[in-house]
Amino acid sequence: MKVSVGISNRHVHLTKKHLEILFGNGYELEELKSLKQPGQFASNEKVTIETPKSKIEGVRVLGPVRPYTQVEVSKTDAIKLGIEPPVRDSGKLEGSSPITIIGPNGKIELEEGCILATRHIHITPKEKEEFGLSDVSKVCIKVNGEKGGILDNVYLKVADESYFELHLDTDDANAFLLKNNDEVEILVGENCEQ
Repeated sequence: MKVSVGISNRHVHLTKKHLEILFGNGYELEELKSLKQPGQFASNEKVTIETPKSKIEGVRVLGPVRPYTQVEVSKTDAIKLGIEPPVRDSGKLEGSSPITIIGPNGKIELEEGCILATRHIHITPKEKEEFGLSDVSKVCIKVNGEKGGILDNVYLKVADESYFELHLDTDDANAFLLKNNDEVEILVGENCEQ
C-alpha cells in the first residue's frame, strides 16, 4: 500500500487571541495557498520565533486559527534555538518547550508550546477500514532509493475530513532524500521488521 509524502517546514498555529496580539485587533489571516488537508492553508503572515540562545525569522503561520498556539520545528531548528522539544501530536503541549513568538504588533512568551511533530498519516475512518488498518494506530514506512530505509512510529491521524498523506518534517525527509509527492510504502505489523 502506497502513500504520498507531504513535507512540513517549521510553522506556527495561533489562537485568535494570540493572532491579534501579534498582528493587531480584529486581524484575520490572509490565505496564501490552500494545503491538501481540507480547510487548512498557508497564510501570508510570518513571525519570528526566539529563545534566549537564538531566533529564526520568517516562520509561516498556518490557518485557520486553532484552540491552541503551537510552534512546530525540526530537530535541526531546535539545536539552533538551544531547546529540546518533545516529539508530540499536534495539540499535546504539556511539558513542551518554552518559546517566544514575535509579530509586527507584539510578542507572546509561551511557557509551553514548541514541539517536534510526530510522523503521521492523515486518513479517514473509511480509508482506514478499506486498507485493513481498523485495529492499527501506527505503522512503518518503507522508503526505496539510494538513502532508503524504514521509518518507525508513524501514527495514523484519523479524521472525517482528511487527505490521505504522510507528513514528515524536513529532517526526516532530507535524511531519506524524499520530496513532496514522492510515494512510499506502508508496512504493518511483522512487515515493519523487513
